[in-house]
Amino acid sequence: MIRVLFVCLGNICRSPMAEAVMRDLIEKEHLNDKIEVDSAATSSWHVGEPPHRGTQDKLKEYGISTTGMRGRQLQQADVEKFAYIIGMDESNIRNIRTMLGDPHSPKIFRFLDLTEHHKDVPDPYYTGDFQETYDLVREGCQALLVKIKQELL
Repeated sequence: MIRVLFVCLGNICRSPMAEAVMRDLIEKEHLNDKIEVDSAATSSWHVGEPPHRGTQDKLKEYGISTTGMRGRQLQQADVEKFAYIIGMDESNIRNIRTMLGDPHSPKIFRFLDLTEHHKDVPDPYYTGDFQETYDLVREGCQALLVKIKQELL
């Protein structure tokens, strides 16, 4: 089982969007028994809360469920549990590495570095642009799924 953890600041916009999109792609590829995904925050601000209404609405447009998803904070145990710990932006990456005490682990990387964009995923909590975030998250998830499928061969 390959486990993937998406991480952002609050775990209500970007990382739960990535979790939901990735789950949808995994289900469509019939890989549920091989890949598991979750999401977390570097902060504790929204622990226990569902995804942001904008995230829920955008995912609903594409028929992607957020049922049962609740915000949680990154934990030390995550470094052992997950094969990939993926931050949505450079600030997230710095915080993840500090929180987990693992400054050089290759399992920790910025999400869009898997794509041609090599940039941060903008936070729609501040930009209000959930469509741009969705488009980038979908592209990142597709690239990650290609990478993981190569490992599964």
